[in-house]
This record gives sequence, C-alpha cells and structure tokens, in this order.
Amino acid sequence: MAVKTKAMPTTSANDVELIVHAGHWNPFSILGLHEAPGEGNASRSWIVRAFLPEGRAAWVVDLAGGEPGKPVPMERIHPDGLFTAVFTGRTAAFPYRLRVENHEGHSWEFVDPYALGPVLTDFDLHLLSEGTHYRNYERLGAHIREHEGFRGVHFAVWAPNAQRVSVVGNFNHWDGRRHPMRSRGSSGIWEIFIPDLGQGEVYKYEIKSQQNGYLVEKSDPYGFAAELRPRTESIVWDIGRFRWKDDEWMTHRAEKQGLDRPVAIYEVHLGSWKRKGEDGGGFLSYRELAEQLAAHLEHTNFTHIELLPITEHPFDGSWGYQPVGYFAPTSRHGTPDDFAYFVDYLHARGYGVILDWVPAHFPSDVHGLGYFDGTHLYEHSDPRLGEHRDWGTKIFNYGRPEVRNFLLGNALFWLDRYHLDGLRVDAVASMLYLDYSRKAGEWIPNVHGGNENLEAIDFLKRLNELCHREHPGILTVAEESTSWSGVSRPTYLGGLGFSLKWNMGWMNDTLRYMAKDPVYRKYEHGALTFSMIYAFTENFILPLSHDEVVHGKGSLLDKMPGDLWQKFANLRLLYGYMYGHPGKKLLFMGSEIAQWREWGHDTSLDWHLLQWRDHQGILQLIRDLNALYRDQPALHQVDFDWQGYEWLELHDWENSTVAFLRRARDPRDAVVVVCNFTPVVRENYRIGVPSGGYYRELLNTDAEFYGGSNVGNHGGAWAIPGEHAGRPFHLSLRVPPLGAVFLKVPTSS
Repeated sequence: MAVKTKAMPTTSANDVELIVHAGHWNPFSILGLHEAPGEGNASRSWIVRAFLPEGRAAWVVDLAGGEPGKPVPMERIHPDGLFTAVFTGRTAAFPYRLRVENHEGHSWEFVDPYALGPVLTDFDLHLLSEGTHYRNYERLGAHIREHEGFRGVHFAVWAPNAQRVSVVGNFNHWDGRRHPMRSRGSSGIWEIFIPDLGQGEVYKYEIKSQQNGYLVEKSDPYGFAAELRPRTESIVWDIGRFRWKDDEWMTHRAEKQGLDRPVAIYEVHLGSWKRKGEDGGGFLSYRELAEQLAAHLEHTNFTHIELLPITEHPFDGSWGYQPVGYFAPTSRHGTPDDFAYFVDYLHARGYGVILDWVPAHFPSDVHGLGYFDGTHLYEHSDPRLGEHRDWGTKIFNYGRPEVRNFLLGNALFWLDRYHLDGLRVDAVASMLYLDYSRKAGEWIPNVHGGNENLEAIDFLKRLNELCHREHPGILTVAEESTSWSGVSRPTYLGGLGFSLKWNMGWMNDTLRYMAKDPVYRKYEHGALTFSMIYAFTENFILPLSHDEVVHGKGSLLDKMPGDLWQKFANLRLLYGYMYGHPGKKLLFMGSEIAQWREWGHDTSLDWHLLQWRDHQGILQLIRDLNALYRDQPALHQVDFDWQGYEWLELHDWENSTVAFLRRARDPRDAVVVVCNFTPVVRENYRIGVPSGGYYRELLNTDAEFYGGSNVGNHGGAWAIPGEHAGRPFHLSLRVPPLGAVFLKVPTSS
C-alpha cells in the first residue's frame, strides 16, 4: 500500500469551504472514506477526510490488517482543521479509526461517524413521510443503540427546509461544523450515528435554513429528557431500561376503567401539591411524590390521579399547558426513570394515572417547535389559522402528515412507554372551530364555507381510534365546552371517539347556582336541574377542576355564600350533590381540604388547615363520598342512561330542594338522594318512593363529624304506605340545612 501525503484533486475547493463553514447539504459525500477515481483495480485509490478543528495533527488508524492498527498521518488541507489521507492499491473499503492530537498534546482515538451507513430504512422514511409511522418515537430523536458493530447514539430529526442540520453538544464543544447530519432526501429527515456517546449527553440540533440562512439551535422534538429550566438542552436517555412491575394492573385495567365502574379522579399539579424545604421552594421528586400521593389517595379513596401536563415546559406559570418537550417528562421532579417509577408505584397500589395532553397549541419559544427549520413547519403560516392570540401560542397544522404523525405518535408514546391509563385532551373546543375566540375577518372558513376545522376533527377521530385500538381499556377524555354532538360517541357512529367528556355546562351552572345567596336560589332553580336535560347525551365527567380556582375566581370554599358555617355547609352540599349526580367525578387538589385561597402554582397547598375541625370534616367527607360512590353500584353503574336515574322531586323551587333516585343495572339496587339548598331544616319533608321498607341513611353531609349540625333521621326512615307524586309509598324526612342525604332503597318491603 502506498500512502500519499498530498491531497488528490477529488477534494474540490468548493467542498472544502462548505465543510469548514458548515454549509454542505451532504457532508457524508465528502467526509469519511470514499473511493477516488483511478485506472483499473490495481490503481484504485481511497481517500479519508475528517474535519477536526481541535486537532494539531491527525492520523488514520488503518485496521485492514487487524488490531492495533497502523497509524497513517493525515494532511491538513485547510487551517480550520480539514484533514485528508489517501490510500492506493486497495480493492475495497477498509475499517479504520481516527486519532487526533490537540494543541495541548493530548491525543485520543475514535470511530469516524462518517464511515458508517444510515440507520433509517427506506420503509421508515416512507411511513414517516406518509404520516403512518405510529412508533415514530422509536426512529426519530436520540436513541442509544448498536450500529455496524459499534455502540453509540443515533440522532434523527425532520427539517425538510434546512440547508444543513448538525448535532451539537458538550461532546463537540457545541460546534455545528463538527457533526453535520446526513440528508435523507425528499423525506426531509436528517440523521447521524455517533459512536461512543451514551446516556446523559446533552444536545441540540443546529439548523441552518434554506430561507435566508436562518440559523437556530433547537431542542429535539422527540427528545426523551431535557435539562432543568431555564436551560433548554435535550438529554440522551434510554427509556427502555426501566423494569416495570405492574403486570397485575395492566392485565385488569380495562375492567377497572369500564364506563360502568367508579371513576373518581384527583387532579394534581405536581409542582405545587407539596413542596419541600423550609421556604417551600423545592420540588418533590417523582419518587417522593409517588409515595406521598399514593398514601393520600388511599386515605381519600380516589380511584385515579390526573396530572396537569408533565411534558417539559420552560415556564412554570403555564402549568405545563405550553409544552416544548412533548416526549420528555419534566426534569423538575427527576429523570424519565423516576417518572416511570411514579406510574409503576401507583399502579401497584391500584390507582390509575391519566395525563393532561396538549395537542391544541404550542409556545413560540425559540428552542421549540415554532419556525423550526426557518419555515412554519409544525404550525400554519397564516396567523388566521396558526395563532391562538388569547394564549400567545401556535396552532398545529393538522393537515400535514408529518405533523399528525408527530402528535399521534406522541399520544401512543405515553400510553406505550409510560403505561399511562388515559389522556385528557386539553382545549378540544379550540381545535374544533376555526373561529374559536376570533372576530369576523380573523379566521378562514373551511372548504364548505363553515367554521368547523375539518382537519382537526379528522385528527381527533384518528387519535381516538388508534389509542383504543393499540391500548384497549385506556380512557380518552375531552375538555370540550361547547354543544358539539357526539364527542364521546364512537367514530363509526359519527362521533369523535372519546371515552368521556368533561361536563362544563354542569360545572358552570352548578357553581353559579351555589354562589347565590340561598334566599335567591329559588329563582335560579332551572340552573340546578337543567343538566338533566342533556345528562345522557354524552359520557360525562363532572369536573371541579383547576380552572375554577385560579385567575381571581377564588377557591371553591371562598365561592360559597354566607357566614363561616354556611360556607362549609354549602361546600359539603356541593360535594354531596356532585357525587349523587350521574357522571364520573373529578376534583382538583386542595378542594378536599377546603383550601381558602385560590390555587397558586408556585407554592404548596395549605396543608396546615387540617389542624382545624371544619377542614378535617371536609377531608373526611370526601373520603366517605368516594367510598360510598365506589361501594354503591347505583351511584356508578348506569351513569350514562336514563335507566339509572329517576326524579323524585324536581319542581320544589320554592324550597330549593331536589330529590332523585339512582339505580344500578339491577333496578332493585337503588339509592335516594335528597339535597336541600337552603339553611332551613325541612321537617317532615315528603318524597314519593317506589317501594316500602326501611330506607337506611348511608351518608349525611350535615353529620357532626363532617362539621355539620347533625340534623338527620336517626339512621334512616320507614316508607309510609300512601301515594305521593304518583308513587305508592313516601318518606317523611328531616332534611338537614344546606345538606345532602343518601338513603339506601330496601331490596324488599
């Protein structure tokens, strides 16, 4: 073998300039090992090129004869650090390493990334471009793997309008000239495999756009971990190494989350549920939160926890609803493994975990998805389609296959890799309507001239079909505040396909009613009863969520009218009415201890309130209501059909009192609920009931151990023969002031 010390003419001056100034769209055609022109096999030549800006000198360690290899000096052909070595007399490509010595005299060897072929297959590229690669998170992003005999990290990113994309990080001194990526042609995907990198490496993509040379560093859209804010780097992480122990839960999940099962959701913002440190400024870790939240769920008898978004987000004040790292659990509480432990720990104790998921919009942070490759890649370019002015955010382009694939893959990712039991989809109403929160002239009608966002509707249907097909038994929940029909109906019946929908109408009407002084409630009786007109048009969750205790709205307790006693009594009544009403239940953290102040995301809940009897009483009531709801099939089995509900007293607006019957699938299994929304004791209050016998009092929100006045019926009441309101028997009850009473219907008279 002959080694030449001068560069061959195959390295053009133009290629040299493009490489050293990080402008070459196809660096793999220049860097690495390439055959040079020659005459016949005997004269075939090979050239190795490497850009090593830190190098004083460099060598090709020729491994054609095996280890330890023969160092062959390289020639510097550009002062910025482009080196070459030419080999003649070779009939085929050969293995090698590179050795570099820096100006301080330190030297090291490494595998040349530009000697290795691509990782992504043509089929991968086809599915990704088509928008049907539903495990896209296994191919794009940063993945620790073996490739062509070497272990390292494979990076891949979609940036179709880039002139050049480089991986930058501590490993290459954040120099975008060092690791420019391979363009995969019309797919718009760039990739590179870098040997010897591993878990914990921080990185970004440096993107130089075809549009006016726009240059930017972006976090990885598919990154599995991220630096703690205010830092914005992505972190290489192997999320496949966590060993799950929740087989028992996963096997039986579908039956535990059926629409005929009790679902009582505790909504939590992990950053403010509890804080640590004397000043309350420190976040609890996922592992600490797992243990403490599980204990709280056990005490309060909730069945599920719903997390405000834990996808990585730069601004604490967004509560996670403006995510940047869609595939990364926030580093505020630990690593991806720590979050997996959190879910696994709760599953082991029988609690489901639902995640708030945000496909409606994303923030315009420079390191995020916005203007990703110098063009409006993930968002619409027209602000009439692409901007939420209320929130200062961007709207996804649901009609672009790669963008749909990003979101669909992301939803499946959380269900697959983190075993989540459901997704609550945020701001669905803003997705459905093109004119959502827009004035005339600020939106563009669809092809039919209407205000429906046809692409978003199609996306939501596909989302639900995929999630339920790939992960049977999970729940998808829509936060949808309009009268859109069929949100929780199957797509094959024309619905959107969600499992459940938040009942925002019930929440708004009920809280407006409860805020009235009881003396005026009789004039608002319709607000109390209106929800039953549409109660069975959807599969509803009754939400008393975080949205109702922020932005000056006050806490639930503070919304209640009257003196101190009446405020607590009204709150107990609200909870009793909620648990009697058809629909699954959701309560935001702090409401179970009757928080006085409205929620603040940067401080802990006021757990010290539990030193007071009234607050203890509210916590005990929530515990008992959840247990009653769980143990009484009549309160949860037939939530979404008139067969599970019957009015016993609808029209007593003068006394602001209602009574109704809840039935299980077996209609003989039933519970009577009576609610008095005035501070007046209703003596000998008569309601018609379907059968005779002893009606045992299951729960009374006015009981003394909840902080009430202990007005009740001494454990129950006998049905009296005699028709009332068209029923053959009636009860004569002592209904407590601002109280709700639950009575068990006897199975035989």
